[in-house]
Amino acid sequence: MATFVLVPGAGGSAWYWHLVERELRARGHTTVAVDLPADDDTAGLDAYAAAVVAAVPDGSEDLVVVAQSMGGLTAPLAADRLAVRLVVLVNAMIPRPGETGGEWWEVSGQGEAMEAYAHSLGLTPEDLSDPVVLYGHDVPPDLFAESGRRTRDQSGRPFADPWPLAAWPDVPTRVVTGSRDRLFPRDFQHRLARERLGVVPDDVEGGHAVALSRPAELAALLDRYAHEAPRAASTP
Repeated sequence: MATFVLVPGAGGSAWYWHLVERELRARGHTTVAVDLPADDDTAGLDAYAAAVVAAVPDGSEDLVVVAQSMGGLTAPLAADRLAVRLVVLVNAMIPRPGETGGEWWEVSGQGEAMEAYAHSLGLTPEDLSDPVVLYGHDVPPDLFAESGRRTRDQSGRPFADPWPLAAWPDVPTRVVTGSRDRLFPRDFQHRLARERLGVVPDDVEGGHAVALSRPAELAALLDRYAHEAPRAASTP
């Protein structure tokens, strides 16, 4: 069985993964959900990657790093420092070498894709300013409210760092997209995954926060990936 290292998105709360952790543990896996230094204005991408590495217990094996949203900037950096057999990106940013997280939004075409998808749903830019509309439309209200209480204010510091690797790590990578994600629309994610990784994503019926809205479906997909991925050596 695998050890899933679960990297959150903006706000950096390990709590985001608690429902998926329960599902994965029921399937016999070990989980390590990571808290990131989201509200630390001195912490850049190196500090985020170091936080992931530090969270993994010594001797952990069969590591699968899973990253949500902004966590896509960090997961491959951690995979470059650990013996990881699989990286899974869930509604995640996919960076290019030298590109900052701040540049990613314009270079990738995220804004245009979000606006076009919102228009197809009859939503205006003003509608999308409501976090419930943008992120929580398919999450139970009490759960989304708790998520807001658990999430810290995200510093802009890590978005200023050029992504430091010369290439994506030589680790098998899978991409999961929420078919109703309003922040990173499905078709946008599919295009980016093909262009930047040569990967065709799998879809989960849900929005941006599928770990909260569809934890069982997401965990089933992660379990399948873990069984399909080749095994790697123990963590150094």
